[in-house]
Amino acid sequence: MTTSAPDSAPVYYPAAPTGLVRPGIVAGAFALIVAGVSIYVEHFLFAIFFAVGVVAVLVNAKMVTMAVSRVAAEADPRKKLLAVNSALRLGVITVLALAAAILVRPEGLGVMFGLALGQVVLVLNTVIPVMKGLRKQL
Repeated sequence: MTTSAPDSAPVYYPAAPTGLVRPGIVAGAFALIVAGVSIYVEHFLFAIFFAVGVVAVLVNAKMVTMAVSRVAAEADPRKKLLAVNSALRLGVITVLALAAAILVRPEGLGVMFGLALGQVVLVLNTVIPVMKGLRKQL
């Protein structure tokens, strides 16, 4: 009986894309579609709030990238500083989005939908290329 030798080749994980150009274009296209539909149904403020939500996600993603770069460049990187920074930023975005959703009903809910769609676009922008790279390895 023979056993196969363990695979000694190191596992290679493809780099996740961190650029915001492609997600910005995709999210902008969705925002234009939402703007067209919301103007057609005479809720133009929904489109504005939706665009604000999408922009907030993209700005947050850029700020995360900058914060990670800054912390990683330190001689002794501190994860706690990064966690506090992220929690504070997400807390501010959440409070502002909830305030818009509550104070400007029903159009203010556009912020929530914009945040959700923007996050989905960012996640798919990261996951799809990585999955393609992993599939090529097999």
